[in-house]
Amino acid sequence: MAKEIKIPQISEGVDTATVSEILVSKGDKIKKDQAVIAVETDKASTEIPSTFSGTVKEIKVSEGDEVSVGDVIIILEEAEEENEGSGDEKEKKEASEEKENGKKEEKQDKTSEEKEKEETKDKEKKETSEEKKEGEEKSAEQQDEDKSTDEDKDDGKESTERSEKAKSDDKKSSKEVYASPGVRRLARELGVNIQEIKGSGDSGRITEKDVNNHKEGGGKKSGTGQPELPDFSKWGAVETKPLNNIKKITAKNVLQSWQSIPHVFQFGEADISGIETYIEDHKEKVEEAGGKLSLTAILTKVVATALHKFPMFNASIDMDKEEMILKKYVNINIAVATDEGLLVPVIKNADQKSIKDLSVEISEIAQKARDQKLSNEDMEGGNFSISNLGGIGGTNFTPIVYHPQVAILGVSRASIKPVYIDDNFEPRSILPLSLSYDHRLIDGADGASFMNWMVKALEDPYEALLG
Repeated sequence: MAKEIKIPQISEGVDTATVSEILVSKGDKIKKDQAVIAVETDKASTEIPSTFSGTVKEIKVSEGDEVSVGDVIIILEEAEEENEGSGDEKEKKEASEEKENGKKEEKQDKTSEEKEKEETKDKEKKETSEEKKEGEEKSAEQQDEDKSTDEDKDDGKESTERSEKAKSDDKKSSKEVYASPGVRRLARELGVNIQEIKGSGDSGRITEKDVNNHKEGGGKKSGTGQPELPDFSKWGAVETKPLNNIKKITAKNVLQSWQSIPHVFQFGEADISGIETYIEDHKEKVEEAGGKLSLTAILTKVVATALHKFPMFNASIDMDKEEMILKKYVNINIAVATDEGLLVPVIKNADQKSIKDLSVEISEIAQKARDQKLSNEDMEGGNFSISNLGGIGGTNFTPIVYHPQVAILGVSRASIKPVYIDDNFEPRSILPLSLSYDHRLIDGADGASFMNWMVKALEDPYEALLG
């Protein structure tokens, strides 16, 4: 019996991936839980295991294909069970089944023939009856009407033939659509004609996003949901480059977050002159432990404490069930810029670690991100995000909340500003902060309170540590 191996749920919030390697070949005998393909998500490579034992009958994907949860990747000819019986017994069983099938087919042919004869007789009787009735009712004055009626019948016959041809064409066309069963089912549920959708996947493959975008845009937009682009080459030279896997996944995630989360932005400024002195005084001690004492590490510790004081920021919202999910653990995503794009690995249980421990762990995971060695575990389970662009520059920015989280802290470059202290202006290092949050769960007053506490804690780190 043939068995299908399908793509399982790859990781939290990740429904699609790119096939990076095929690990088996047609005809290979494989065991249950043996890896059959490798896929990449956010440059974290994962091997997909077989759910059955058997022989590889067909491989449905190729390297570079984008696959979704539920897609069939391999078809197996299931392995024979040990207790199935000897070869002679199987031959007898097959002969018996063949004989039984022959009897069934013979019976069906006979039944079909008898049924056809009965239908022919009924049809002849009906036609004779109708002709007799028409002969009795017709008169000289009705000849023109009879002629008209015959023409209408011909038109009706032509219309029926055209309808049957259209149905046949539709059926033929539907077979040429490149889409998974799950995508076809979604199209039916949304009342969308899948024939009208332009696929954005490889070889014109139609994805769930294409179906949803077509539904929302009424079919007036491209397969990706955006307005059709003009031909830019009319005005000058152009070059096209495919998006790498990280860019594609990032684009999908930020679009989903922006469309589903009503953002509110809160700004603040913190005097971090004392923190800069602290970093300068203790950086060598942290370097000896294998890390780098940075503002990001201190911010992670302060945010971890803040999430205990403001549990609403450590939550998620479920609109289907109309409830909030308050998390008792503190996992913080740290945004890392790499040559391939933005990655956001997770620091687990950040509230239980010292600044030195956080410094070492952040240094290690940032290097893993740049080396493209992050695993799914490194990317999963975050509750709150920190995006520090201070090393690049800028005065303020508004980061997008990372779904299903409800808040993210943006950090820009600190600058020296005159601050009025004790009747005098003093040069102080001022850090711009940007807080983005989900207004469905967090009110403006909560956002302002969180930002005010962060500013005070950064200006007096002991307040955060004692919290």
